[in-house]
Amino acid sequence: MIDPLTATVERTGPIAPRSALAKLAAALLVSVPLVFSIDVVSASVALILEIPLLLLAGLGVREFWTRTAPLWIAAPLGAVTIALYGVTSGEVHFEWLLMRVSDGSLSLAAATAVRVLAIGLPAVVLFITVDPTDLADDLAQRMRLPARFVIGALAGMRMLGLLVEDWRALGLARRARGVADQGRIRRALGMAFALFVLAIRRGSSLATAMEARGFGGTGPRSWARASVWTWQDTVLVLAAAVIPVVAIWVAVAIGAWNFIGAV
Repeated sequence: MIDPLTATVERTGPIAPRSALAKLAAALLVSVPLVFSIDVVSASVALILEIPLLLLAGLGVREFWTRTAPLWIAAPLGAVTIALYGVTSGEVHFEWLLMRVSDGSLSLAAATAVRVLAIGLPAVVLFITVDPTDLADDLAQRMRLPARFVIGALAGMRMLGLLVEDWRALGLARRARGVADQGRIRRALGMAFALFVLAIRRGSSLATAMEARGFGGTGPRSWARASVWTWQDTVLVLAAAVIPVVAIWVAVAIGAWNFIGAV
């Protein structure tokens, strides 16, 4: 359901209302350790353990597949590339020009495909449920990042959504004036320049308005919403930290661990 006041999607999953900083930390804890391994065992175990996180995020079936579609496309494409041009080892099954499919390249291809999903899925799903304002509050209040930088970045992110509407409005305006019927490349360049000028003007107005409201002050700052950290946030972070630990432990235990530096 979409909140008409904030234009954000309200999700009911147990992970959705958690702290934005907790979800950011969880995504990093799950993904970063897997970056240093390229074996199919650790990636597969991690992917299986991530299923509860994906189910509890509160995404609908259609939204999940729509948002993660690039990963499901990139994983097999990456696997095909590795299978054809990866390191050759073991028996060679196919060879033509620069392409060579062997046992080693097939193993690396499978590990790459599963690894892309294991790293990408939790990052995409968790970031979808993060509200930029909540993340800015957490970064400024808990991580003690400079408030001017955080608020400025938040304002910039909020303005990104207007670019699509501005592009559409520019296109309709040019078509109404009869200058949008020929020369697609020329029209696109002209609209891009106009959008760039419009963005600069809006940014200048926004900066002036923020300065007038005291966003550039050096004194103690007040916050409309306090950053809250609960025990559920701690549980989410700990659960995310356990996933790569278990995945790597299983891979090491059965002798399948393959450090990326050794490939």
